[in-house]
Amino acid sequence: MQMHRFSTLFLSLCFLFTIWSGERVTAQKIWTLEDCINFALENNLDINKQMLTVEGNKKALLQSGLNMLPNLNANGTNFWNFGQTIDQYTNTFATTTVRSNNFYISSNVMLFGGLQKLNTFKANKINLLASQYDLDVIKNNISLSVAGYYLDILFNLELLGVAKEQLRITTAQSERIQKMVDAGSSARGDLLNINAQKATEELNVVDATNRLSISNLSLQQLIDLTVTRDFTIEKPALKDVKAPLDQITTEVIFEKAMKTRPEIRAAELRVEAAHKRLAIARGYVQPVLSLSGSWGTGYSGAAMEVDPGSMGDTTWKAIGITQQSKDIVLMPQIDYRYRVKDFSEQLKDNSNQSVGFSLSVPIFNGWQGRNAISQAKIQKTQAEIDLDIKTRDLRKLIEQAFADAVSALQKYNASGEKVAAQNEAFKYAQQKFDVGMMTSFDYNNTKKDLTKAESDLLQAKYDFIFKSTILDFYMGNPIRINRE
Repeated sequence: MQMHRFSTLFLSLCFLFTIWSGERVTAQKIWTLEDCINFALENNLDINKQMLTVEGNKKALLQSGLNMLPNLNANGTNFWNFGQTIDQYTNTFATTTVRSNNFYISSNVMLFGGLQKLNTFKANKINLLASQYDLDVIKNNISLSVAGYYLDILFNLELLGVAKEQLRITTAQSERIQKMVDAGSSARGDLLNINAQKATEELNVVDATNRLSISNLSLQQLIDLTVTRDFTIEKPALKDVKAPLDQITTEVIFEKAMKTRPEIRAAELRVEAAHKRLAIARGYVQPVLSLSGSWGTGYSGAAMEVDPGSMGDTTWKAIGITQQSKDIVLMPQIDYRYRVKDFSEQLKDNSNQSVGFSLSVPIFNGWQGRNAISQAKIQKTQAEIDLDIKTRDLRKLIEQAFADAVSALQKYNASGEKVAAQNEAFKYAQQKFDVGMMTSFDYNNTKKDLTKAESDLLQAKYDFIFKSTILDFYMGNPIRINRE
């Protein structure tokens, strides 16, 4: 009974494991080329770094726009004076501890400054656009690299299929020759040669499997995906292998690329930015006219006033006599007490406003302005040369890509003809070998030639697909390797 329960439990666990494994296989993601590209664009560190550069340029543009607005600043102070000083509000000596406050609001706006702020805003706007195009360049390069690695996996998958098929044929031949040797109708040397070829092809299968694993690993690392053995890509219906871009010349591709390639647009924008930086530098030697205004008030503990409720008795004090009658002249004296003037009343009484213009004319500042202009001219020339270099490199890349695509097509066509010929030669060799009219050595050589021709055809096929994808890419088309 206990054994029966154990068997039941074991079978139940096996059943659950089978269900779990089936669900895991069913849920396994099949990665399309678009999936790989999108994942790489979302997780690539170079892209994230450039996105931060774009955000930084956005902040710089915002700040340069705000810099053209008037500034507004408010200040407040609170001091205690413990020694003799002249109070700024009463203009009298104060020798006791005096508390004072100052409140000040000021504003300033540049009316004219050689248009430096305006040109800085325009330059920062251009820099922002250029950095966004730089981001597109990184994305394009990564997308193209992903497509290349994706095609490499597809190539290695087909190459592995060819290796396995050749091994299957050789294995079948080995089994057939073994029976013939056992029957005494074939020499043992033929069996040894076939088995040696079988061992070689088993090694070819292992090598092809390893290359496939490495290409899977390389793609996962490229898109910054955590490496896993469960990584599987989709096998799409690939583009047809045909003449690349019929009736399209490299000049037509180049003209389209000049309008769409982000590296060209970024270089053009940097030339514009260099012109703005030159205008900014010229503003250094221009007069600066500014308008400013302010409002201020304050409080002083030394500002005293008579306390209205502190009037005492009036007394009379003799201060002299008249000249003729000799009458005594008396002066009334009232006993006053003083208090510090009210805080809010002082703020009202001490209020002051100002408005004015200021003009600054640069005369000599160590030749800084002239040197800034010279450096800006150099940077402008460098930006123009960089645009010329980008244009030259783009033309070279397009001409090379077109030549590579044409060469790959020619190689594919020649490889196709060779495979067809080798297939016929192998069929004939197999017929002769089956009836004992060809040695196993010659048979194996014919089979090797077929395998080599099939491998060359596959390589030419995927090489053409990648090269034609590059041409489509330069024409502004999305990266695709399928027929859709």
